[in-house]
Amino acid sequence: MAPGAMSRWTTSLSEARPVSYWLDDPGRPAPEPALTGPVTCDLLVVGGGYSGLWTALIAKERDPSRDVVLVEGREVGWAASGRNGGFCAASLTHGLANGLARWPGEIHTLERLGARNLDAIEETLARHSIDCDFERTGEIDVATEPYQAEELRSWYEEIAARGLADGIELLDAHAVREQVDSPTFLAGLHDRRGVAMLNPARLAWGLKRACLALGVRVYEHTPALTLKRYGAGMAVRTPYGAVRARRVALGTNVFPSLVRRVRPYTVPVYDYALMTEPLTDAQLASVGWRNRQGLGDSANQFHYFRLSADNRILWGGYDAVYPYGGRVRAEYDDRPETYARLAGHFFTCFPQLEGVRFTHAWGGAIDTCSRFSAFFGTAHAGRVAYAAGYTGLGVGATRFGAEVMLDLLAGERTERTELQMVRSKPLPFPPEPFAWSGIALTKWALARADAHQGRRNLWLRTMDRLGLGFDS
Repeated sequence: MAPGAMSRWTTSLSEARPVSYWLDDPGRPAPEPALTGPVTCDLLVVGGGYSGLWTALIAKERDPSRDVVLVEGREVGWAASGRNGGFCAASLTHGLANGLARWPGEIHTLERLGARNLDAIEETLARHSIDCDFERTGEIDVATEPYQAEELRSWYEEIAARGLADGIELLDAHAVREQVDSPTFLAGLHDRRGVAMLNPARLAWGLKRACLALGVRVYEHTPALTLKRYGAGMAVRTPYGAVRARRVALGTNVFPSLVRRVRPYTVPVYDYALMTEPLTDAQLASVGWRNRQGLGDSANQFHYFRLSADNRILWGGYDAVYPYGGRVRAEYDDRPETYARLAGHFFTCFPQLEGVRFTHAWGGAIDTCSRFSAFFGTAHAGRVAYAAGYTGLGVGATRFGAEVMLDLLAGERTERTELQMVRSKPLPFPPEPFAWSGIALTKWALARADAHQGRRNLWLRTMDRLGLGFDS
């Protein structure tokens, strides 16, 4: 990268605010008061992100008489739920390829349940009048190298042969550039129905409003400190109070679980994104993008990008940073060297947009597990349920996870709870320094594969055989 190019690209970041564009919203609601004193309830939900919000909302919709309390350590939607790219996918398995590799015998069921889950999200938004710029535009996976174009073609033929390509179209270079014009695009795989774009923070705030309207008691700035048995139920201590509940659902995801034995199953990985200023009509026309699909490229270290409602481009991904020791700290949320790298990649993809400025640059932690998709379980003789490990694709899948947790707490055998995906666990991560060393080696190997026509070395092939891996 030439020094002049780097200077030009970093200049585009000179006015970028280090805060999530979605959370930098004048319509951001005021937080609910913190819990003070003791309360009792039927169901306590810990965590005010998507996982907890969907659990509280569905619990009340299933049984309006159920007394539900939700506690959030800071403010609803402040973490991953307010910082993500806003891709709401039907996939419950972090993409079809991951699901097919891990659960081939039930992939058709998982795809059907995922499609139904996305429909249910859309129906919920309409029923509760949640305005979060929901657009069911689909997503295009694009190839930027010849070998990636061949891989997309082979993958499409495989899923078509398995009856899994409904709504998916293979695009050549001309066809994909008719949709979104970049000189780097060589082919694409267009999922027309399986992904929606939305404003992630407004989704969280809308779910909070819907919960309150149904009678959920929401307490913000109320971290859950301890979880213990109390008689026939559970007790959770908070800084200024306590909750006694018959059942508890944990939606804490990347943060250390109140069930200690669950902690080794997840590690935090930091992801970063940029948001441009609104494009002018001429700039938007130079890119095309008339159908507003989300996009992602096909490299191991991949980018994801989409248009906002006001025609900004969100550009994120590539770097995936694991901090030694797996600690979640605010200091990791801002990473200028990654912002500069992302800016350079952006203008390489869209050279016709040179001169566009970025207004926001931010990062945050994703809860990653070794199988990339969520896992579930119970503790304390079925009084507590948890779901975690969504690995950056939880905007849609957390609603499914909420239903799983509620099924488990009710002791019900349902189509969801009978899934091998639900009944199995990923492999836990090893302690340090082995976790950091293994992740660092995998990241190096993935970058090397990207630079060598996708060829996977012995380490990556071994990780593939073990069902492990790591990507951005």
